[in-house]
Amino acid sequence: MWYLRMPLMLIALLAGMNAWLYTYDIRIGAVVSIFVIIYSVCAVVSYFYSKTRHVQEMVDFAADYAQVQKQLIKDLELPYGLMDKTGRIMWMNKEMERVIAADGFKYIFTLFHEVTEETMRFEGSKNTVNVTYKDRSYRMDMDLLNFDENLNENTDTDNCIIAFYLFDETEKLRLQKENIDQKMVAGLIYLDNYDDAMESVEDVRRSLLSALIDRKINKYFSSMNAVVKKLEKDKIFLVIQQKYVSQLQSNKFSILDEIKSVSIGNEMAVTASIGLGVNGENYVQNCEYSRVAIDLALGRGGDQAVIKDGDKMYFYGGKTKQVEKNTRVKARVKAHALRELLETKDKVIIMGHQLSDIDAIGAAVGVYRICKTINKRAYIILNEITNSVRPMMDRFIGNEDYEEDMFIQNSRALELIDNNTAVVVVDVNRPSYVECPEILNIAKAIVILDHHRQSSEIIENASLSYIEPYASSASEMVAEILQYIYDGLKLKQPEADALYGGILLDTQNFTNGTGVRTFEAAAYLKKNGANVTRVTRMFRDDMQDFKARADVIKSAEIYEDKYAISVLHAENLDSPTVVGAQAANELLNVKDICASFVLTNYNGKIYVSARSIDELNVQVVMERLGGGGHMNTAGAQLECSMDEAVEKLKATLDEMTKSGDL
Repeated sequence: MWYLRMPLMLIALLAGMNAWLYTYDIRIGAVVSIFVIIYSVCAVVSYFYSKTRHVQEMVDFAADYAQVQKQLIKDLELPYGLMDKTGRIMWMNKEMERVIAADGFKYIFTLFHEVTEETMRFEGSKNTVNVTYKDRSYRMDMDLLNFDENLNENTDTDNCIIAFYLFDETEKLRLQKENIDQKMVAGLIYLDNYDDAMESVEDVRRSLLSALIDRKINKYFSSMNAVVKKLEKDKIFLVIQQKYVSQLQSNKFSILDEIKSVSIGNEMAVTASIGLGVNGENYVQNCEYSRVAIDLALGRGGDQAVIKDGDKMYFYGGKTKQVEKNTRVKARVKAHALRELLETKDKVIIMGHQLSDIDAIGAAVGVYRICKTINKRAYIILNEITNSVRPMMDRFIGNEDYEEDMFIQNSRALELIDNNTAVVVVDVNRPSYVECPEILNIAKAIVILDHHRQSSEIIENASLSYIEPYASSASEMVAEILQYIYDGLKLKQPEADALYGGILLDTQNFTNGTGVRTFEAAAYLKKNGANVTRVTRMFRDDMQDFKARADVIKSAEIYEDKYAISVLHAENLDSPTVVGAQAANELLNVKDICASFVLTNYNGKIYVSARSIDELNVQVVMERLGGGGHMNTAGAQLECSMDEAVEKLKATLDEMTKSGDL
């Protein structure tokens, strides 16, 4: 109140002036002194009187203002309250009382279960929690209040109270959900084996079969207000709202089973593949997502649905065995495309998966022969030669018919690659599993030849991709390509033996996953000099591997009366993963066993070899563990202890059985 002190300040000024007047004239100074004294007395009395009155008025105003402010907060339409650090509600306004309908004070935790001791720990002075109460959604903002002037971020909340506000976001969230639900989802439906199924039924019934399938599809999606447009006889375009995607997921795309149930005397059931594109930035991107999804569904063997939601992939179905395709049209087209691509390059680098087996090497050798036939320099990446493949490798290493650097390691491959180099990947389609993952980021032209079902992890920007899950092996696929790539192409004996060995290994001596084309490929290789006896001799085991395999079988645990689970101890074994796979194959010979799993600790990782006959799709099991493979042959790699890996496997089997995925 500086304005009240101004008269007092003038006293000093008048006193100074009075002192100067005494030097001029004593009488005048004395007269002025009387007036200064009178003024000073009046000023002092006025100051103290006015100060008391003004202070009282300010106190009265503050009290009235506080009362008004309190009433405003009380009547504020925004729910507002105060609580202590324990969560006990100390005070709330009328709106808060209306929202929570509280009778007396309660603890915040009993009203909003989303609020916990963890959410009430403040990193700063504010915190936010999303809560629900009586079917309403709120955003709760909490402010840390402290009357200490030294309040900072590290203030002890023991001396604080917490103010909390509720912002009703129910309508906002409803509109957001409605907006998401109304988004358009693009889909593609392909009938996998339409032509083969039609050929298996009488001519007069073919139109009826087609009509029944169309009726099933239209009826199923009509309840979702879908737009169903037939593009070709076996291809359908689909548009639905996103809110129906959850319905499709909940019933696990039951339309797949409904289509297979259509039968009017056809010997072969019709299967379908579905690809949906969700949450793209626009309709065009959703269409692109659906195309990627349908390609992935087909690449995994068909009879399944794939949803591509941004970077995420969701898989449904795929329980049945893929149907063998008898036509070789696709193989011939891919062979010509492969030749055209390789002819534009100066050299070719070929690689399979890590710890390459006979199938990977056989397929690689077959591609090597293609390159040599069209006069291209070729190299095969092979970082480690295990005992299981050494007898085959001895046919090439040191052989005058082949270059000394036919087989190279990663470092050499990275030195050789340039813009005029093609990279051919065989027997694997996952970038993390190849011999040299780094080279995929450098290569300008990538070719994929594989028989494993695709997963969400794919090799990006492949110039040519030929993935056929129905094929028994990569060696079978390459053997087919060899017949179309170049007229008069002749294999050498080691090459024919390697390809034949790859087929023999992956089919378990032609007992698993074989089809007509498998035996046709074997016959082609036999004509080119493959010696069955010589190849069979290469698969003989040494006594150590034989004993290890016997121990695995002996110690196997029968889980849930149908799963055989065992552990292979890899000590003193050169190729423990191969021995584990062999043991898994033999466990299938046990009565009532529908799937076998052998776990091997090797190089700091747990390798899981999974095998089944036709009763269970082990690929979907291994995908849950981060792996993949075929319906009957799959695997995964885990970075954990052996006990944790076994428990994780059992938990996965239990979960998938409970959800109906097995």
